[in-house]
Amino acid sequence: MNWNSGYSSLFELKKVDPVSWLDAGSFDFTNGSINRTNSGLLESADLSMTENPGECWIRIYLKARQEGGSDRIALFTGLTSTPSRDIDGTRTSYPVEVYSVLKPVADVFVPLGYYAPAGASAGELVADLLKVGAAPIVVDGESPVLIDAVVSEDDMSRLDMAWLILNAVGWRLRITGDGIVHIAPAADQVSAVFDTEDNDVIENSITDSQDWFSVPNCIRVISGDRHIEYKNEDPDDLTSTETRKKNRGGSGEIWMSDKSPTTGSNESLAEYSIRKLSEAQAPARKISYTRRYRPDVLPGDIVGLHLPVIGIDDTFKVESQTVELAYGCKTQEEVTYERI
Repeated sequence: MNWNSGYSSLFELKKVDPVSWLDAGSFDFTNGSINRTNSGLLESADLSMTENPGECWIRIYLKARQEGGSDRIALFTGLTSTPSRDIDGTRTSYPVEVYSVLKPVADVFVPLGYYAPAGASAGELVADLLKVGAAPIVVDGESPVLIDAVVSEDDMSRLDMAWLILNAVGWRLRITGDGIVHIAPAADQVSAVFDTEDNDVIENSITDSQDWFSVPNCIRVISGDRHIEYKNEDPDDLTSTETRKKNRGGSGEIWMSDKSPTTGSNESLAEYSIRKLSEAQAPARKISYTRRYRPDVLPGDIVGLHLPVIGIDDTFKVESQTVELAYGCKTQEEVTYERI
């Protein structure tokens, strides 16, 4: 399958056994969409079904076909909620909201007094927190250990605690279409390049929003009796002190502070400050577009946009996606600038 070329699409909806995590029956649906983000539960789906599925696990497949090839891939696995019933004469449909495989983890509190100790493997801690759900968990590689302890708050969910630990070491969660949860490093390589010449999969309507007026370019990190300051002084960066000095006069500095840093193994306070400032600067440029679906790109991944005719030629992190379960499997995507 060449996902950069056109293809026809059909969809299948399967029931999933929560123990074996395999398909265990079929449903019909008429339309729907999958929504993905880069935080929280990460994804959900909305379906219009022809019968009441009750509360169960489902999986959506895409069957793609083009000249010279075909493929069947899982797009989404999730937990249905009890639907309403819409009646139009003799026709009945069931609008169903489908939750992420992380929903059961978000429904369970951590034990009172829970904390992640310094020196523990972040990946192992998060895997243990997520095990209350039905979805399989995979740790991709050797994760960092915590340099500092991470303490939970009252009534914090296991998912919230997992995100605290992951954010401390710069790792993430990534859910593949089969519902497997991957505990993984932050992306540092381009997953796909969308190019107006070779990989022309983006539709003509594009929104390029640049708002860096209040985005910080300096950070002060305080850890006990230590502190460090870092400034983005890159003259080619629109948010840097050098660019703002040229545009605004004065120092060109906009500061932020972090008084509770939590670093991972092999990450110095200086490296932590650079990472945190970079994260704060990411929303300065957002680009939205619609493209053909690609199974290898999810929120948190990095894509290259080579659209020189309209002044876009850089690398960006995928923040959100909406995948239409209809002809062409169109994907609406929002990305923010990401330097790699």
